[in-house]
Amino acid sequence: MNMTHYMELLAVNQPWNLLIYMAIPVVLAETLAITELYLLFTRNWSGAIHAVNRFVGIAVGLYFCGVIAYLTINAVVPITKAGEWRSIIDVVAVGCYLIGGLPLICIALQELGLINRGASQNQKIKVHAVCVALFLVFGHIAMIAGMLDPALFGYVPGAANAMPVHH
Repeated sequence: MNMTHYMELLAVNQPWNLLIYMAIPVVLAETLAITELYLLFTRNWSGAIHAVNRFVGIAVGLYFCGVIAYLTINAVVPITKAGEWRSIIDVVAVGCYLIGGLPLICIALQELGLINRGASQNQKIKVHAVCVALFLVFGHIAMIAGMLDPALFGYVPGAANAMPVHH
């Protein structure tokens, strides 16, 4: 079976790519989501869970800054220049993975006081919740699309320019 570039990235260089691009960001994001739910229900802004939430929010956002920069430079740009996308589903999988990191970066920026400085705690937690939800939506679209066989959408292995690049 053919693989999307998303799935190929996770499959090569085992176990490192799987850890770097899936396990670490997902564990951080899920920790953020779980602590977010706790905070939404308890409204306890001074306890250990809030400290964990804040730390993880900053860590996962900064982590995704690196992942997005690295993959854009070393995967997206070269694949695009070479016209080697493996059908539209490949673009959706990689694109949603990268876009999914943006809401987490937003959380980090908020926690670092670079955005929403004057917002109330209630407004900030709403931003957190929306950003976590957006990450989950884009992350799951990326995973589902990434697991599909790109041949279902017209990819033919070895064919020149499966998705032509127009300059």
